[in-house]
Formats: sequence, C-alpha cells, structure tokens
Amino acid sequence: MKDVVLPEPRRATGGADFAEQDGRCNPAVPQSAAAANRRELSQVERAAKKQAIDDLNGVFKSTNVAIVAHYSGLTVAQMQVLRRQMKQAGAAVKVSKNRLAKIALEGTDVVSIGSLLKGPTVIATSDDPVAAPKVAVEFARTNERFVILGGAMGTTVLNLDGVKALASLPSLDELRGKLVGLIVAPATKLAQLTNAPAAKLARVVQAYASKGEAA
Repeated sequence: MKDVVLPEPRRATGGADFAEQDGRCNPAVPQSAAAANRRELSQVERAAKKQAIDDLNGVFKSTNVAIVAHYSGLTVAQMQVLRRQMKQAGAAVKVSKNRLAKIALEGTDVVSIGSLLKGPTVIATSDDPVAAPKVAVEFARTNERFVILGGAMGTTVLNLDGVKALASLPSLDELRGKLVGLIVAPATKLAQLTNAPAAKLARVVQAYASKGEAA
C-alpha cells in the first residue's frame, strides 16, 4: 500500500488587506478597515477639539474678567461646591486642556492669562468683573489646595494682589443698590421738606446755599 501524501494547506490570500490569522483560526480585522477606523476616530477627536476651542473662545470674548487658579488635590465634592458658588454669583468655572485654552484665548482681551496656564488649572469667568474674583478669593480661604495664580480684567493683567483688590469691591448688584438708594433718598427728603413748616424749609434751603458758596 502506497503512502498517501496530503497536500499542504493553502495560505489565505489577500496581500496587505489582511493581517495574520489569530490563534483561533479566525481572520483578523482587515488592515484597511483598521486604518479607516483610526482615521474616523482621529476626525471625531479633531472635531471635538475644534468645538471645545470655539466654545471657549466665545466665553473668553464675552467675559469681563478671567481668574486662573491651580486646583490639584481638590475633591470632586469641593469642585462641585466651587461651581455652585460661582453659578450663584453669576460666574462660571471652566476646566480644559491648557493647550486648547491657549488657542481659544487668541484674539480675546484676556489673552494674557495664557502664560498662567501651566499644570492643573481652572479658569473662572464672569460678566461682573467682581463676581469671579470675589468667589475665588473666598473659596481659597477655606480650601488651601485652591491656589489663585492671577487673571485679567479685559486687557489689564492681574496678579494675586490685583485679584484680591477686585474681590474687595462691591459687586455690580451691590453698586446698583447703592445707586438706587442715592437716587431715592433725595426724593424722600424732598417730600418731607414740602410738608415741613415754611421756616424750617427756609433754613434747609439756606443751609444748602451756604454749603454751595463755601464749595
């Protein structure tokens, strides 16, 4: 009886379109498909980055003040507290990759904060130039891991002392309240004077006249 010689199994063809077969004898993913997946993923990532840059650029263009701080070591709960306090004051907190934030800063008044974006940074912004600094300074007092680096109010560069100086000022809402008080107060006094006796009214008018002459 002659020995039977079996032919060698044929190798899968397809050239560069297929990778080596895996140990389970199943064809691997075609290399062309894998490359296409990588290209698609790269396109999605680029689109997401562009959207993030555009969104940040819009924020930086519209804000009146931007404060930069390190937040390394803060817990998720502490960050949530910071965000809530900022929101209540009419401000907002942004955490982004520094490289993307620097690109988004181009063409804005607060572009100077780009030099502060090193390490784990957070950016607080607000239309009220006092709101974000006030919340940031107050939060830093009770959270030592939150370190204010500086910021910008429009084209004006702010160091730590500048941020603290802004934080010490009354907010726009407080200023509005004071202005309303100043406007309302004379009207109230005028109403009181019109109901006063003529002699008293004369004395008040003379007192204001004397004050004007002295000035």
